[in-house]
Amino acid sequence: MKKSVWSGVLLVLLAMSLVLAACGKNNSSVPASGGETNTSAEGGEIKVGILHSLSGTMAISEVSVKDAEMMAIEEINAKGGVLGKKLVPVVEDGASDWPTFAEKARKLISEDKVATVFGGWTSASRKAMLPVFEELNGLLWYPVQYEGLESSPNIFYTGATTNQQIVPSVTWLLENRGKKFFLLGSDYVFPRTANKIIKEQLKAEGGELVGEEYTPLGHTDYSTLISKIKEADPDIVYNTLNGDSNVAFFKQLKDAGITAKDLTTLSVSVAEEEIRGIGTDVLEGHLAAWNYYQTTDTPENKTFVANYKKAYGEDRVTADPIEAGYIAVYLWAAAVEKAGSTDVAAVKEAAKGLEFNAPGGKVTIDGDNQHIYKTVRIGEVQADGQFKEIFATDGPVKPDPYLKGYDWAASLSAE
Repeated sequence: MKKSVWSGVLLVLLAMSLVLAACGKNNSSVPASGGETNTSAEGGEIKVGILHSLSGTMAISEVSVKDAEMMAIEEINAKGGVLGKKLVPVVEDGASDWPTFAEKARKLISEDKVATVFGGWTSASRKAMLPVFEELNGLLWYPVQYEGLESSPNIFYTGATTNQQIVPSVTWLLENRGKKFFLLGSDYVFPRTANKIIKEQLKAEGGELVGEEYTPLGHTDYSTLISKIKEADPDIVYNTLNGDSNVAFFKQLKDAGITAKDLTTLSVSVAEEEIRGIGTDVLEGHLAAWNYYQTTDTPENKTFVANYKKAYGEDRVTADPIEAGYIAVYLWAAAVEKAGSTDVAAVKEAAKGLEFNAPGGKVTIDGDNQHIYKTVRIGEVQADGQFKEIFATDGPVKPDPYLKGYDWAASLSAE
């Protein structure tokens, strides 16, 4: 065959291959949140981001939340996925470093084109990610209790806000354990803002502040601080330490001869997972305020706990942020199914008023602020590492992140 004929054949074959490629392209892809083609929903798959600290001081808490989110994804995929598509997790490590969280969030949205992200623990990590999600119009599901005074259009908050944990627990302590408070926290936004709120509440409800101290995340020497606590002689230490600093503090508190019989401590970041790391011999009798415990008595929780242990081992435990991460995946999936799309605006609209029978009881998404209604619970650590519930609200509490329902918080809400 002549050279010119071969050239003609090659040109025809090239043209046919281009036409076939164009015909085979998925033309039903959902527009991405940033206006580009959302490749997360192409080819029968939807990519979702998982962004937690898998290393560093916060890994003690966040690895298990990641595990719960992965379990939810596997369960949903086993039931046919979302919109008939398989969920594909893209997992990143925030490494207990706030700039890294922002960097990884940008990667997940811009490069991986995920439909949504489940992640974070500390408020510092959330604050670092927030402007990224707002700039790129991504969607973050944040699974941990926090200090409130925030409501971003690009974040759904499945952990408690202040009126669903801190405020009711302070009221309970004032009524049941004493008036003199010592505030102890890690030195970043959540503890400092939470304690600002607590100080206003103490003034309004007849409490007394006898001490306030902060230590860096990862801090491990609490001998001097424990001496200050002894000197201040509080009725209650309200603890907002995070990560493995709790291990050091509680062990050194016991070494100093102080047990739960001598001093009430109430923590808001020590759950069943942290008890495993600290030890029940150290924590027995101490208190924590959450919205869920592994011992919460619902049919959904019995199934959840059994499935979690089956997936990760009988020695593993569930906890409030673990449950909040798990239900976040289900709430997002339900909103996507309702919207018929992974588009951020459509998902947000569909999420308003969504209800879900969570392991901790029924939750509802508040369409005004993208937080969820949650039951408030206070628990006491038992010898088996589980919590005995000693207080609970009658039902789910409406989220009030700006504390508009409290006269004493007016100056805080205005800040």
